[in-house]
Amino acid sequence: MKQRTWPRSAAACSLLASLTLAGCSLRGAPSWVLFGAYFPYWLLSSVLGIVGALVAHRAFVATGWVRTVPYQLSVCTSIGIVVGVIVWLSGTGQL
Repeated sequence: MKQRTWPRSAAACSLLASLTLAGCSLRGAPSWVLFGAYFPYWLLSSVLGIVGALVAHRAFVATGWVRTVPYQLSVCTSIGIVVGVIVWLSGTGQL
């Protein structure tokens, strides 16, 4: 059976990928203690981003802006992403 060798570019890419994956290993993954368990910040920020998008949609419906603002799905999704990123940045101390 013929031995297959990896090209140098594949070896370099795998080395770079392994270096980027070790980014959180020095301090551990950022997490939040909730009800005695550790929840990752990305999960908490995504849930709060979804809640932010739902609150934005309900605010648009309550104020009557639904007829005025076009592309409601894109607008509410963008608001949810902004809320999630702000929660992430403030939770990790980057904000």
